[in-house]
Amino acid sequence: MSLPPILSGPLTVPVLASPMFIYSGPELVAAQCQAGVIGAFPSLNARPQSALGEWIDQIVQSNAAFAEANPDAYVAPFAVNLIVHKSNDRLAEDLATVVEHQVPIVITSLGAREDVNEAIHSYGGIVLHDVINNRFARKAIEKGADGLIAVAAGAGGHAGTQSPFALVREIREWFDGPLLLSGAISHGQSILAARAAGADLAYIGSAFLAAEESRAPQDYKQMIVDSTAADIIYSNLFTGIHGNYLRGSIEAAGMDPDNLPESDPTAMDFGSGGDSASKAWKDIWGAGQGVGGVTSTGPVADLVDRLRTEYRAAIDSLAQATAAETANIAEAPTAGETAAAGSTSATAGN
Repeated sequence: MSLPPILSGPLTVPVLASPMFIYSGPELVAAQCQAGVIGAFPSLNARPQSALGEWIDQIVQSNAAFAEANPDAYVAPFAVNLIVHKSNDRLAEDLATVVEHQVPIVITSLGAREDVNEAIHSYGGIVLHDVINNRFARKAIEKGADGLIAVAAGAGGHAGTQSPFALVREIREWFDGPLLLSGAISHGQSILAARAAGADLAYIGSAFLAAEESRAPQDYKQMIVDSTAADIIYSNLFTGIHGNYLRGSIEAAGMDPDNLPESDPTAMDFGSGGDSASKAWKDIWGAGQGVGGVTSTGPVADLVDRLRTEYRAAIDSLAQATAAETANIAEAPTAGETAAAGSTSATAGN
């Protein structure tokens, strides 16, 4: 199946920047779109609720002005993330705002609902639903989602535990629609690996979290740059859902990262715009295992340029390597041919 038009534009690199709770604002999203990757933010980041429409208008207007000033540049579309969990008492209002502004791409999380999907489809929008396993993937498509975001082991924030290769392969056994892959992707080579595994786009968060336009505190950004995969702790203590967090931020809060208690999953609460979740995330900082590939806190444009350079170099390098391998494979006899030759030799010997 070909990608829907909104996802098939000439992106600088095949990337959708994941919506980051609290820290993705309109400035970051506009910078992402103008750098040629799909930008995104959670609707709950816009506070109060009336600010959501203002944020969307700000992104649309900024992108339009950039496109007018740079007619040869491709300005990517943007997405809004809706938390569909039952505790989110803003969902109805946020969905109405999304429909009113005809947001082209909507990412749904923590629940799949047919009525939400139908509302987005009513104006021609598409829905991408994030999942951590194949069972949830099937449910999302059954309820009308257009595409899936496979959140594999190592992803920042709320994340799964499955290998990206296993998760993508299981989904691709039955689903040929839009598929994105999340999990420790912070280098152009990793973007190509995601494509080779079967994903259409890479879903990247932590690298953009450290970007200049992100609303994350500077100490948070610097900790991302200074950390490696060994500094990522997987726990459900802070929000009720398992996620990945920076060891340094947990230690700074006076806790032992290696001895965190388990939380009750029912503790998850996005009521009142996610205020309780916001407090949990204020000082305990989420990040994925790809932080080792994040080397600076510069502007989004520089980050995307780096990813593009790495991605193209990876394509060229792999093309050269596989060309030689393909030639060797073509010349080598198959197992069947080898067996047949052995059988012929044995017969001749008799």
